[in-house]
Amino acid sequence: MNGPYVIVGAGQAGLQIAESLRHEKYDGPITLLGAEAHAPYNRPPLSKQWLRERRSISTLYIRGPEAIQRRHIDLQLGCVVNAIDRDAQRVRCADGRSFAYGGLALATGARMRTLALPGAQLQGVHGLRTIDDAEHIIAAFERCAAQAAPVVVIGGGFIGLEVAATARKLGLEVTVLEGLERLMSRVVAPIVSEAAAQLHRSHGVRLEFGVRVTALRGVDGAVRAVHTADGQEYAAGCVIVGVGVDPEDALARAAGLDCDRGIIVDECARTADPLIVAAGDCCARRRSDGSLLRLESVQNAAEQGKSAAAALLGHARSFSAAPWFWSDQFDVKLQMVGLSAGYDQVVTRGDTVKPAFSAFYFRGAKLLAVDSLNRIPDHMVGRKLLDHGLSPSPEQAADLEFDLHRLFAAGC
Repeated sequence: MNGPYVIVGAGQAGLQIAESLRHEKYDGPITLLGAEAHAPYNRPPLSKQWLRERRSISTLYIRGPEAIQRRHIDLQLGCVVNAIDRDAQRVRCADGRSFAYGGLALATGARMRTLALPGAQLQGVHGLRTIDDAEHIIAAFERCAAQAAPVVVIGGGFIGLEVAATARKLGLEVTVLEGLERLMSRVVAPIVSEAAAQLHRSHGVRLEFGVRVTALRGVDGAVRAVHTADGQEYAAGCVIVGVGVDPEDALARAAGLDCDRGIIVDECARTADPLIVAAGDCCARRRSDGSLLRLESVQNAAEQGKSAAAALLGHARSFSAAPWFWSDQFDVKLQMVGLSAGYDQVVTRGDTVKPAFSAFYFRGAKLLAVDSLNRIPDHMVGRKLLDHGLSPSPEQAADLEFDLHRLFAAGC
């Protein structure tokens, strides 16, 4: 498809599409539309170091406005796109602006899930997705510190645990309320959940499991407590809600594009409309077996963005590398590679007490995924093994004396 190219969404995926178009020698018009007031920035630090140290916003930029301009990319900020006119090949913004396209890329990301509970709109109740969210949480933490008030985190997933760790590093009292029976239960094995729980408890985080939050109570419009179904009340100077995200696919749905928990794309980031591609957290990729896969990671946004740019230019670039992700909590780096769904055996390699170990997930004799806690070499070799379709035996994976790199030489 020919330009001009319009990209809706100025995050990791959107910027990657624009820069990949330039890398592929396209020299025509590119317009990058961002709903926020900030240039494209890295989101992972928002729950970790940046939240604790509150550095300049510019330190988060993937690429600053001047660098984007030098690539002759027209960055339009504060532009909320509310309609796609596929017949006229034009996108329309809430402020009245509109942009014609020859090829359109959707990189609209994801939106936070919120609590449909009494008191959810009280002051001091925050989610974390954007720079503005992070700045509100920083201010809330400062109020908690001044008032010696505790922080309550609802949700024991990655964001909730990272924010909990950051709050403890700032000296705040922290309680994590998790509805299921263990941390990160949807994505990691019990051995990894238990290691994370021991880590947080050792740093003074209170963990409560099997909790159903029923209401938030406020005083003078500000949150003061969290109520649960078993009659408990947890005092709170602020509440952080970390219960996941949903794909931002409403724009695509309204335009008649196929969506199912995300904008449906093929392995090359193409939608059913030959003029429209999509990439990043907003997408659900159709796999060869017909199933849909939606990934939320920097790696997926970047690689799918490259595929989307290639598709705009009429090329097929499939993205098939093993997905990987990371989370920093206190002094532990959790790195994950592969997809562990459907595993029937987990073996560990290393020291589960420190913790400094990896969990290798198998289905039968096939390696599906590796989770590593402070075992960076295991993570790197796990990525190579999965990308090459190689599997150690469970015995080899568990044996610290066995060099996993030998499998590449053997080709087995």
